[in-house]
Amino acid sequence: MHAQAGGPYPRPGRPVSGPLTSARAAPRPASPADDADSRAWLSALGSAGPTREAAAARLHALLLRAARIEVRRRARAHPHLRGGDLDDLAFQAADDALVSILARLETFRGDSRFTTWAYKFALLEAAVKVRKRAWQGREIPLEAPEWARVADPGSRPHEAAERGELMAAVREGIAVALTPHQRDVLIALAVNGAPIDVLAERLGTSRGALYKTLHDARARLRAHLARMGLDPSAPEAAP
Repeated sequence: MHAQAGGPYPRPGRPVSGPLTSARAAPRPASPADDADSRAWLSALGSAGPTREAAAARLHALLLRAARIEVRRRARAHPHLRGGDLDDLAFQAADDALVSILARLETFRGDSRFTTWAYKFALLEAAVKVRKRAWQGREIPLEAPEWARVADPGSRPHEAAERGELMAAVREGIAVALTPHQRDVLIALAVNGAPIDVLAERLGTSRGALYKTLHDARARLRAHLARMGLDPSAPEAAP
């Protein structure tokens, strides 16, 4: 459902007041949030009734414009996404961005203009929506690919031998040092390139939980390689 003026929105945060300065104090450099436009947005969205609803509708229109641009930009990498899909994704992104903004008004710190801050929500939501739609119906591979494809076919003989030893150790570490869940997450994200938000949705978990699992899996894998006397981050020796 698309956001409409007059619909329910989260309650905004409380306005805060800044400290007074003396007449002799050097003038404080104006921050982006000191501009009249940002103050007007915050005042309108922080009010109640028709004023707030009208401001929310205007903000949704701006978010939709930004989301449409970002959706079309990202959709170039996914030719199977069609025009109708793109417009629907843009509306979804604008809807979700508006809800997020209204719930986080009190977190606006004034480091940029309010509209610049708000646009970031639309861009993030658009990116997530495109990734999810692009992977809709696709299987996320949880098995490692053929390891021969990972090696560099142009390596010199001694480099190929060293890389082959490292790949064998990595393959063994993934098999014996990781839990099944860590193994699935590492292979899906780091090896097969599945988007983390898509995997989170499929597994019924959060991005943060997957980041933690990925971090722990990499730490275990590095420890396994270290026990074998291997360091994948070490620069290759000169010939």
